[in-house]
Amino acid sequence: MSYILALDQGTTSSRAIIFDAEGSIVGMAQQEFPQIYPQPGWVEHDPIAIWNSQLSVAREVLQTCGLLCQDINAIGITNQRETTIAWDRDTGHPIHNAIVWQDRRTAGQCDQLRADGKADLFQSRTGLVLDPYFSGTKIKWILDHVPGARDLAAADRLCIGTVDTWLIWKLTNGRQYCTDVSNASRTLLYNMHSHGWDDELCTLLNVPPEILPDVVPSSGVIGETALLGTPVPIAGVAGDQQAALFGQVCTKPGMVKNTYGTGCFLLMNTGTNAIPSTNRLLTTIAWKLNNETQYALEGSVFVGGAVVQWLRDQLGLIASSSEVEALASQVPDNGGVTIVPAFTGLGAPHWDPYARGTIVGLTRGSNAAHIARAALESIAYQSADVIRAMEADAGVELKEVRVDGGATANNLLMQFQADILGVPVVRPVVRETTALGAAYLAGIAVEQWTGFDDLSQLWQKERIFEPQKSRSDASALMDSWAAAVERSKGWDR
Repeated sequence: MSYILALDQGTTSSRAIIFDAEGSIVGMAQQEFPQIYPQPGWVEHDPIAIWNSQLSVAREVLQTCGLLCQDINAIGITNQRETTIAWDRDTGHPIHNAIVWQDRRTAGQCDQLRADGKADLFQSRTGLVLDPYFSGTKIKWILDHVPGARDLAAADRLCIGTVDTWLIWKLTNGRQYCTDVSNASRTLLYNMHSHGWDDELCTLLNVPPEILPDVVPSSGVIGETALLGTPVPIAGVAGDQQAALFGQVCTKPGMVKNTYGTGCFLLMNTGTNAIPSTNRLLTTIAWKLNNETQYALEGSVFVGGAVVQWLRDQLGLIASSSEVEALASQVPDNGGVTIVPAFTGLGAPHWDPYARGTIVGLTRGSNAAHIARAALESIAYQSADVIRAMEADAGVELKEVRVDGGATANNLLMQFQADILGVPVVRPVVRETTALGAAYLAGIAVEQWTGFDDLSQLWQKERIFEPQKSRSDASALMDSWAAAVERSKGWDR
């Protein structure tokens, strides 16, 4: 048997998953690492903790599966996107904590760029909106605020990039300093049309382009690592959401996937056409494979499954996340309660970094079950907002949504998502599609699989949730949601 090892570096944990030639999971290891909150709205990670946890789970899964490095055909990497790490090329030491994608410290920079009339320039070249979510303003913040950062840059000693770049550099002992096109397209600095770092955008953010990593295809051997034993090629890299799109085999235009993780991330494949959004979505590179670049429309929901963690950790309504479905099922509906979980602002299509979490519709009869149900429903409502914007941008009518991520185990949420959207929600047999996509990209590079036809035969449905609500009932619920969203906007300005 030939196996692929996928390294899945996420926002709250690092995982390693081994897949066999059928795309089935052979083994998995996972390790959480600390979240750091220096100030309200700031979120950081220790880059060493990221690396140690990722290396540890890679070694663990090989051991628990009884496999050796020579059993592994290739390694695929997928990662939390936009999170930015800077380190000294000579010492290998980080010069600051990683600034996480959720971090809002650069909201003021984005406001100033918009006030200066630069929003259209950035969007036309990168497909992105000006928001602190993306890496570019994080890179500028590190250069401007970390002592010695610009001196290191001037001395050609500064490495700075997204988490994939950090992992590749560590895995190859500093021999490879690169990122793939999907991650590069999330930086506000990469021109998705000319396929290179954009000098003008770099100048606007005062980021020297020469310090940025090389950009490589998403599938192809870019180096090898001997840290797990005998050398193994690193052959696939993609940002987590693009990897999930690939893992769901959404390889044809119009196909949509939604990943329910800490946030929710919806991508629609648009083929080789980079569709500019008029509905405040993102145009992003999906992957580059066999010298062809494919694009996607994307909408990001900042707080998806994290709202369930909030019920558990901050409110104490449940002891574990798995209990939320049973609690929410104690009531037939939300009892008029609506939660807008804008804890770190609102993502697409609203893009309001100053929005804050809001609960409306409370009465004396509102109870914990109503709040739990409203929390779950908020995940589906936010996803529906994005999908409607996608349909408008692409000029297509959705036929189904392929779903993955931890929250897809919640049948109540999946059914409500189908009810709100009015289309089937399809849950696959293998739900770890982020890691699976990285494995597919790596496997194609080393010819374990030959292409999309092979992958389509491997992908299997586990359950289809058909819509049950009338369209008028669903529309009334969406109207109530929209009213609640308006009340959350601009709160922290």
